[in-house]
Amino acid sequence: PGIPIPFGAFDAHWDALGSGGTQGDVVNVVGTSTCFIAIAPDDVVPVPGICGVVPGSVTPETTGIEAGQSATGDVFEAIARRSGRDLPTLMQGLDAYRPGQTGLLRLPWDNGDRTVLVRPDLGGITLGWDLGHEAEDELHAAIEGMAMHTRIIHDRMEQCGMKIRHVVNGGGIPQKNDVLNQVYADVLNRPVHVPESSPTGVGSCIMASVACGAIADIATAQQRLAPKPRILNPRPDAVATYNELFEIFRAIYMGFGQGDPLDLGSILPRLRAFRIGG
Repeated sequence: PGIPIPFGAFDAHWDALGSGGTQGDVVNVVGTSTCFIAIAPDDVVPVPGICGVVPGSVTPETTGIEAGQSATGDVFEAIARRSGRDLPTLMQGLDAYRPGQTGLLRLPWDNGDRTVLVRPDLGGITLGWDLGHEAEDELHAAIEGMAMHTRIIHDRMEQCGMKIRHVVNGGGIPQKNDVLNQVYADVLNRPVHVPESSPTGVGSCIMASVACGAIADIATAQQRLAPKPRILNPRPDAVATYNELFEIFRAIYMGFGQGDPLDLGSILPRLRAFRIGG
């Protein structure tokens, strides 16, 4: 009697708290796959294509909206493996790439689409290849594709009443990959908050501290335990380019994914124009 016994929760939900996420935030828990945790008010409506909209799943007074990418870091690792190099080596120099410069557009369906199409039967697509492309180009295009798929997911949340206050890149990858963080900021046209140290496991500490009475509430525990963020801001020129590229990405995503009309004849010339700087 008198001994508090907390129970477990999904890792990504508490990673969202450990990353400093509060109501109005979307935390992208980026690892081998990505789990998107939006912390929404109680009155949020169901979101088509997003299976998990659960009151109280993150904190008692909010509704958790959970979406995901079936593979993220696994895609990056696969590209590195096929090139015969490790991922840190392949990442070298990618910070010098300008938006869309590869002329490649990559849909990250290598392990199917979890959100918003919910289609495990899809496969990855890369358009725009020529004989000069290298593995580094595919990797940068894969990062851009992940960011654009993230934008589709965030847009779907907002269409259903989720007003996004902050975007937080949690999980293991953002600590080691500022190329990814900057591309996300540019594609989403939002500042991206990245915890200064790893948030993994911090959410469990936050909940345990409240459960045992050491700290009064979740918000106070986050202020004391969650790592402070550093912020990467979108670059206006990059935002403009990615808005154009996103139009093509979205058309291909919806065309191949759900049969929307698609002007196939215009896609490759438009991608080639990005490659040559047009």
